[in-house]
Amino acid sequence: MRRGWKIVSWIIGVCLALIVVLLIVIATFDWNRLKPTINARASETLGRPFAINGDLSVRWRREERASGMESWVPWPEFIAQNISIGNPDWTGQPHFAQLDALRFRVSPLPLIVHRVEIPVLYLTQPTIDLERNAQGQANWEFAFTNNTTPSAWKLDLHAIGFDRGHIMLNDAINKADLQITMEALQRAIPYGDIVSQQSADAREQASKTVGANAKTQLEKDAGTQENQPGHTSATYQFAFQAQGKYQGAAVDGNGKTGGVLALQETDQPFPLQADMHVGDTHIAMVGTLTDPLHLAALNIRLWFSGSSMAKLYPLIGVTLPDTPPYATEGHLRATLKKGASHFSYDHFRGRVGGSDLAGDLAFDTGAARPKLTGAVKSQLLRFSDLAPLIGADTNSEKEQRGDATPQPSDKVLPVEPFRTDRWRAMDADVTFSAEKIVRDTALPIHALQTHLQMDNGVLTLNPLDFDFASGKIDSNLRLDGSTTPMKGDIKLKARHLKLKELFPKFAPMQTSFGEINGDAALNARGNSVSELMGTSTGELKLLMNDGAISKALLETAGLNVANIVIVKLFGDKTVKINCAASDLSATNGLYQTQLFVFDTEDATIRVNGTVNFANEKLDLDVRPESKGLRILSLRSPLYVKGTLKDPDVGVQPGPLILRGGGAVALAVFAAPVAALLPLVATSKGEPDNTCATVLEQMRGASKARTAPLPQKTKAAATH
Repeated sequence: MRRGWKIVSWIIGVCLALIVVLLIVIATFDWNRLKPTINARASETLGRPFAINGDLSVRWRREERASGMESWVPWPEFIAQNISIGNPDWTGQPHFAQLDALRFRVSPLPLIVHRVEIPVLYLTQPTIDLERNAQGQANWEFAFTNNTTPSAWKLDLHAIGFDRGHIMLNDAINKADLQITMEALQRAIPYGDIVSQQSADAREQASKTVGANAKTQLEKDAGTQENQPGHTSATYQFAFQAQGKYQGAAVDGNGKTGGVLALQETDQPFPLQADMHVGDTHIAMVGTLTDPLHLAALNIRLWFSGSSMAKLYPLIGVTLPDTPPYATEGHLRATLKKGASHFSYDHFRGRVGGSDLAGDLAFDTGAARPKLTGAVKSQLLRFSDLAPLIGADTNSEKEQRGDATPQPSDKVLPVEPFRTDRWRAMDADVTFSAEKIVRDTALPIHALQTHLQMDNGVLTLNPLDFDFASGKIDSNLRLDGSTTPMKGDIKLKARHLKLKELFPKFAPMQTSFGEINGDAALNARGNSVSELMGTSTGELKLLMNDGAISKALLETAGLNVANIVIVKLFGDKTVKINCAASDLSATNGLYQTQLFVFDTEDATIRVNGTVNFANEKLDLDVRPESKGLRILSLRSPLYVKGTLKDPDVGVQPGPLILRGGGAVALAVFAAPVAALLPLVATSKGEPDNTCATVLEQMRGASKARTAPLPQKTKAAATH
């Protein structure tokens, strides 16, 4: 029995001695002997040079954060000094990364089951050089060697920690040359403090860009739950500075981050904050990133502001229109996957020029082309804020938003080309509505509704509807940017536009009960408004009854050419219009008058000739036909020549127009607009209205028959 105990005691003693010897060997082992093997294996796996150039050592100590048996067992801590990872041959720098040191601790008990568990891998003063050439080769993409024999060991890395460092980015594709430096903060800053500070800073920047109203607009509903970014208990521990160039624009910015990236615990949000200026575009964000190893989720509050939304395209890859200065704030949630990311910009609100915007947008990259979807609303839309969409803003405003196509001084139609190359870069399906539209001259466009769709370079606005002067303008527009030059088609229908509401600030119009109705159908080719109008082909028809016309009225409408014509015909007085009808045909930008007649209380005015939008030249003949003895109040026939920018209106040579039956001309030429006749409502209580009789005749089978003059006009002729 004693012999058995001696054998057991001897075995236990030998085991303890072996453990002691093993611990002594491990503690005194020169780990630098393993560096050649580690360097060779790592280089083979990475496919590029790897080297531990400094000391490799191991320290043993207990892990205070461990629990159970692991809290009693000493953990090995590996420290490698002066590490370098090489670059591929095509790069301009010799090293992809250099570290002053790499440090990590290994949990000992999982080693029994062949699992290497590392709670945190610390990088000391990393310097990283990121490069991508014009052919798309990127040095951050590693060609890891594939070992067909499965390994019995499994790596379990929980998080990555870092301290001060430096990152260089040279990207030929995005034309980026950036320098980023990281520094540890003197103290950790609570997450909520940075959220509040960044919100205040971004709104202050918005007020500088767009005006004080922008700050007020952004603050609306900002405190509601749906507008809050992701929450985390982590603190901000590092600050970064970024400077350089991106897409040819200067970059200057700063931000803050947490200290440890959780790689496996996806419910551990990593705090982010950034405030960047790229040219005159400002981008700010604050929130959290979870699962950074896979960039799985982004939950931030995001601000944009700048001189034009179009400048965001090279920064975020979303095609947006040219706009006046703008500022927006919203809640961005993103699921990031290579080739299939989803971004939602929820509950955003903002200011564009003098207009407000709000809505929800989503951007998906999973299809053949990225796609933007959503709904945008405006409570108050300034018409002038739409001018940059078609290049109709001033040259100084163009320069501010970065356009290099100045408007020629002798042209009215915008020559700035549409960015159709960007249309082909993504698709879109967005609805837009404006509850109220204002214009400096009080033009009564009350509301706008449209559905914008973009599919492989083809842009459609269907419908494109306006509530206008208590009537309706229904239209649809199609622009095919997939071809060069672009093809355009527009169809428009105007119904029941009330004349007294069309010019609400013009007192003589307030007694008018008439309406305007019209139709237009045009197609064209060209990459600007000028080119489209200069090639337009189709027709335009218009009917109006019971109105008034004067110099003051035309100045209100901004119709310069008509203003000059009316003053030369009637002087500066208000003239009642019984009715008007026009039928224009267009061929390659040349608009020919098939019918253009005004029937007034003094005369019937006929206009013949052309308007050439290809060269913006006018060639019109204006002939008034007097009613009765009122000939003395009229001028001679006129010509309208010159250009849209500088019209030349003069008196034609020859005698004054003799008396004539003006209503006859209206009846003869009215057949092309017969389709609009049922929409014309003549004034009640005006039985002597010339057009009432004429239009009734036109509704009949013989529309070209001469119409008799009203009784009142005949009586006037006898006085």
